[in-house]
Amino acid sequence: MLATIVECGETFGIRIGNQLPSPREAITVAEHPAVGMSVTVRRFEGERDMVEQHPPIRTALVGCGVIGRTHAQVLAALPGYRLVAAIDRDADGASAIADLVAAQGDPRPRTAASLAEALAEGEPFELVVVATPSGLHVQLALEALDADRHVLVEKPLDVDLPRARALADAAREAADRGVLASVVSQHRLDPSTVALAAAIEQGRLGRITSAVASVPWWRGDDYYAAADWRGTWAMDGGGALMNQGVHTLDLLLALLGRPAQVTAEFARTAHEGIEVEDTLVGTIAFESGALAAVHATTAGYPGLGARLQVQGSAGSAVVEDDVLVSLHLADLENGADPRNAHASMLAQPDPAEALGLGWAGGHARQYLDLQAALHGRSRPAVPVEDAALVLATVRALYVSATLGRRIAVDAVLGGEHDEVVAAPTGTAALRR
Repeated sequence: MLATIVECGETFGIRIGNQLPSPREAITVAEHPAVGMSVTVRRFEGERDMVEQHPPIRTALVGCGVIGRTHAQVLAALPGYRLVAAIDRDADGASAIADLVAAQGDPRPRTAASLAEALAEGEPFELVVVATPSGLHVQLALEALDADRHVLVEKPLDVDLPRARALADAAREAADRGVLASVVSQHRLDPSTVALAAAIEQGRLGRITSAVASVPWWRGDDYYAAADWRGTWAMDGGGALMNQGVHTLDLLLALLGRPAQVTAEFARTAHEGIEVEDTLVGTIAFESGALAAVHATTAGYPGLGARLQVQGSAGSAVVEDDVLVSLHLADLENGADPRNAHASMLAQPDPAEALGLGWAGGHARQYLDLQAALHGRSRPAVPVEDAALVLATVRALYVSATLGRRIAVDAVLGGEHDEVVAAPTGTAALRR
């Protein structure tokens, strides 16, 4: 797999494998200067030319809360998109998003109380972005696919694995009609992840033996009180792992491959007013033979940085808060300082920074990736099947902590243990 920096005039894109965010053919190819990795640099005629070839993708945003605001700002800043509808049951929230987009110089999107209303009235749109509470994700995504609209779903895919399986089936059927579905997992496209994924793919770390994924954060009671759905199984789907730790868990699976079995313990240690866990520790055994430790908490005041460390027989790496802070490769030890390998690897243009979107870089990179897919130049970097596997892994960890035994991830993905109700107190319960 190649990690590729794509230069488009004054803007840049990063691809993994065949993910190419521009229609132009390469005219220059260069070796990566840092560690001899097979990294290609490609120059094209420019983003403006790409926009002229394809009209902006008309987009409807469902969910106008905190994360919806991020989506709206990114969509307004990207020339390849135009937000035409802001949808929320809260009319004030939808109006606030519409005003924000207008303030950034774009036409003011119309507002609607439901996706059905937006589909029935006003300017049509090709893409639906779902940024509602997690428990509504699949319902809205299915509604969009049924209307032959492409869909991008915020993470997590949903709180309910059976619903996620239904969406995966619907996404496969929609793909046969040329309708695409993808899930937000923006950190897969971080420059650090791209570089590390390439090093692993090319065997630079040798055989991957183990990893540690830790998200030691703090969330006060005011965080959970800010919205009545937070901290509930029905709409939040879980606690520290499902919401705060899911990105780091996703990267762990993206880098180490398919998980086989898990074990876990979880508890409410500092937040008695919520239903879900505020702390989980677990282990994952991967099909490759690698082992990993997982830790997620919202009970660690004042909160430390998210950390992912990967160890192999010929190298190791550490990513902290989305930055590759250490990359030690055995094949660099002849006269080179392996501690500095990561610095030159990341001295490459970032599409988000080039577009002035460093504050929301991950979402900007994901929208560039989706734009390429919608124009038929690649597949989405994060298909629904990948997100369903991450959700199944979260669910398997919850089931293990509840039942007190080792759980096979594929069994959970296939429907085993659907009846188990996660219980952070450690008491197993059955859904009635």
